[in-house]
Amino acid sequence: MTAITVQPHGRVLADLLPRSAATNAALVVGGTALVGVLAQVSVPLWPVPITGQTLGVILVGASLGARRGAASLALYLVGGLAGLPIFANFTGGPLSVMKPSFGFVIGFVIAAYAIGWFAEHNWGATFWKSLAAFSIGSVIPFLVGVPYLGLMLGHLGQPNDLGTLMALGVTPFLLGGAIKALLAAGLLPLCWKAVRRIDRAR
Repeated sequence: MTAITVQPHGRVLADLLPRSAATNAALVVGGTALVGVLAQVSVPLWPVPITGQTLGVILVGASLGARRGAASLALYLVGGLAGLPIFANFTGGPLSVMKPSFGFVIGFVIAAYAIGWFAEHNWGATFWKSLAAFSIGSVIPFLVGVPYLGLMLGHLGQPNDLGTLMALGVTPFLLGGAIKALLAAGLLPLCWKAVRRIDRAR
């Protein structure tokens, strides 16, 4: 019988599985698939749709850890650019880089790494630490996505002043982002509690 009394430092939920290259590859692909599915939960706003992608990024980063989480989102980015219809509204292809919203996809890779790093440092053990980690991680895509949005809007001859960027690329996502962070922050500690209960029952 093992003794998982707290979330072990340096471990994430994926580390409870047998370690192998095949397992890691399956986890990375599975994370990509999850984000691809949640991307289709979409409110088609222009130029940036509201989707479930951010929730997917949080869950993938927190459960897979920094490296596998980032790899999963990098695969999501590359797969979408290669033509897989895994971006919002079943889109994909090389021309996706010209979409004003593509900067957020780039930011997802960094966010997944950051959230995974927090998870590896035991930030997923309690609700409040999880909420802090996920809130920080949720901000990261905006740090890349909003400047990219401004660049693409300017390229399209559209207004790209700060007020416009806030109205199009930030404000519509604040409530949804908070809900996603709260949801994930409640879910992750519950998962660790379930693991501990199963472990004690062995």
